Amino acid sequence: MLAMTQSGHVARAIRAANKNVRTELVEIVTTGDETAGPLLDVGGKGLFTEQLEDALRDGSIDMAVHSAKDVPTYIDDDLTISAVPLRADARDALVTGAALDLRELSGGATVGTGSLRRRAQVLAWRSDVTVVPIRGNIETRLQRALSGSERKLDAVVLAMAGLIRGGLTEKYGGYIRPLVDVMPAAGQGALAIETLVGNDAIARILAPINDPDSFEALAAERAVLFALEADCHSCIAVHFRRLEGKWMGTSMVAREDGSGMIKEIDVSSGPALELAEKLAATLRAKGAMELLHE
Repeated sequence: MLAMTQSGHVARAIRAANKNVRTELVEIVTTGDETAGPLLDVGGKGLFTEQLEDALRDGSIDMAVHSAKDVPTYIDDDLTISAVPLRADARDALVTGAALDLRELSGGATVGTGSLRRRAQVLAWRSDVTVVPIRGNIETRLQRALSGSERKLDAVVLAMAGLIRGGLTEKYGGYIRPLVDVMPAAGQGALAIETLVGNDAIARILAPINDPDSFEALAAERAVLFALEADCHSCIAVHFRRLEGKWMGTSMVAREDGSGMIKEIDVSSGPALELAEKLAATLRAKGAMELLHE
């Protein structure tokens, strides 16, 4: 289970940085884990965080480890993201039996993804393919494109970070191609460690494993989502990264069929949050709010 693997990585990092601290992994099955159908039909990303946040409040756990892209844009005032470890590969990947690039897929190919953002960008590049919704754990989705008996799709789109953290790149590396033309979701590749506001003891324990650039990038990406009132139903990509001492921010907004797409890229030597404000303002001026809230 990827969530427990990610939590294990964080626990080991905490122990390495805090010699007198012991950790215990507490497995909490969320509504999102138990949902078989499309998440958008039953509530969206918050399904992966609600039970964990309840556990923080009742003291069952001291911190919750999330895939940052699954954290809703709006979190309650009593909770905060206290640390973001060094970010992994933020790109998406196309997985096919022949390790094809998006441009190399045959016309009419079926591509599986449960993400509106991925769907829109795949269709913007290849309007001749068919994109179908797909859920399940990573290996289940991989088998839908690779395994003889389970193969029902020509390709699936997955996050590179999940493949790496799940230890699957060695086994399936020959079938994976990074999607350089597809912008990632806000928070993709990052882990967000959520705690109660004011829990200073836990904040001190987490401080050594926080990566400042990853933390700042995630804050900026979430700021763009907030400024555009985006949520789990929004077809939007946002990504910030350091580039030669400056911040580069990229974003994409579109309809889920790829039409009306707006892309924006900007660079600044100032704080990432200032660039986020500028990027969001530019997107609004280009009609992003109308696209997102049609």
